[in-house]
Amino acid sequence: MITRIVAFCSLGALNVTQELAGAILRDIEGADPDVVAEETLCLVAVVTLRAAQAGLRESPELAAAAEPVLAALPYAYRRYLTGLDMIDRNDPSLAEPDSIKAVDRRLQRKQRFYEGQFPEATFPGDEILTNGMEFWMGRISPPKLPETPSVRLRKMGLAALLGAHLRVIGAYCRSDAASEKDEMDGAAERA
Repeated sequence: MITRIVAFCSLGALNVTQELAGAILRDIEGADPDVVAEETLCLVAVVTLRAAQAGLRESPELAAAAEPVLAALPYAYRRYLTGLDMIDRNDPSLAEPDSIKAVDRRLQRKQRFYEGQFPEATFPGDEILTNGMEFWMGRISPPKLPETPSVRLRKMGLAALLGAHLRVIGAYCRSDAASEKDEMDGAAERA
């Protein structure tokens, strides 16, 4: 059960991260691809975790098992991308411990920032999500753009995209948790 939940949440998080980052890099000239990738991944990992926690509220043991895996998503994905970079550049130095530690510290700071924007075990509703995404838009935008982060976010419709992902994650987790409870109740009745 937990494997299904973590796999589902991870696939969704990576998909929506690519969609969000791709939209930013297409529409905002001068956006730094590395900053966009890391900030977006950290934002999406945190809100995905929050939606999963809310969806698993009735199954605290499942939530506890899923949390560390989903929280580690930015680090695992960054290592995957580093591996691709190593192959592409034929540069094994990208995997040196100091380089990995520096990336991990940077990701940790970014992830902590987003954790502060989205309360633990609380589903990120539209208002909270939009407010947090305005910070994200400000952090990934190059200086001196003619519009504010909130105007850019609204024009691009990215909060709706991420909000749909979160609703799917929350519903899936609730559904799987309910199925697990029904199976356990059925087993208890048969015993």
